[in-house]
Amino acid sequence: MKTGKLTILHLTHQRHGSGSTAVIHGLALRLAARGHDVLLGCPGDSALAARGRDSGLTVVPLDFSRLGALAGALAEIIARRRVDLVNSHATRDRRALTWLRWRGRLPQGLVLTRHTMPRTSVIELAATGLAADRTIAVSGAVARALRRRLYPGARLRVVPNGIDLARVEAAPSAEASARAAAALGDPGGRPVLLIMARRKDQQVSVRALQFLESPVVLACVGIEADAELRALASAVPSRHRVVCVPFTSDPLAFYRLATVAALPSRIEGLSIALLEAMALGLPVVASDAGGNPDLVTAGTTGLLVPPLDPRAWAGAFARVLGDRALAARLGQAGRDLVRREYTLERTAERTEGVYLEALARRRPAPEPGR
Repeated sequence: MKTGKLTILHLTHQRHGSGSTAVIHGLALRLAARGHDVLLGCPGDSALAARGRDSGLTVVPLDFSRLGALAGALAEIIARRRVDLVNSHATRDRRALTWLRWRGRLPQGLVLTRHTMPRTSVIELAATGLAADRTIAVSGAVARALRRRLYPGARLRVVPNGIDLARVEAAPSAEASARAAAALGDPGGRPVLLIMARRKDQQVSVRALQFLESPVVLACVGIEADAELRALASAVPSRHRVVCVPFTSDPLAFYRLATVAALPSRIEGLSIALLEAMALGLPVVASDAGGNPDLVTAGTTGLLVPPLDPRAWAGAFARVLGDRALAARLGQAGRDLVRREYTLERTAERTEGVYLEALARRRPAPEPGR
């Protein structure tokens, strides 16, 4: 079994920037720093490809539109590049690799990473789980949900997401700060409630504003307002303002303008946005669902709220905005937790251990008498 320098192929079909994009890119950099040869297989026009090229990683552009063609291309790349292990991060690449494994065309180590709460069928989960040598769940909640859906538990490992503290702590450029300030506009002295996420349950937080007396700016960064959000925003009391900001390559600048970070979502595995906000000392309010409770201890490192209850969200916002001592205590406890437990270095070390387990499973059986 090869245990020294590995050639590792990370795969994802996702084009947009997201928490998983940051995780894959950061993990790839840390694994490269640990001496491995790391390849990024992704659409050539994706956010991950751009980040990979900018940081000197090898990007392998792939067309994920047709699974048969993708499987063939992957088999050729894995052989030509002498890949030791493949780590899949999304649905289409997972399906193509499962097909290759069941056809006997993928003898290399195969690790699947599940970034969100599972929503695929039990049959597909079983097929992919049995094909993989190891599966990484990014939180205990994801692992528990997989087991409930009959996922092969013996091959399942929990490796929590981590963040690059140096990247998060770095002061944003003057240009990024100016763009963020311009996008939010003049808050007029109102605190800013920041939701840094693609489309999740932002509508619940907008509905909550009708029950919140204290004037705020609700900033939804990472999405454009759809018809539902526009209609809801037009009906909020005039003391509040709702702002939607499309995806930006400089999201960290918005944290510096925020008073509270919120995450209304039921599908998170372990949110990078929450980790970043907590690392910067912001108090956080999150849905009591998915992997959020694995990260947020209610009343200690943040507040947890029934996912779809606007009144409960309003109450949580009022509580943290109206009690500066509580906000400071939550922010400090969250900051300490992330810096202690959720660093990218720790994630890379644990992931490397899972890779070695996967490769050990690929080890040929000893010959009789030897």
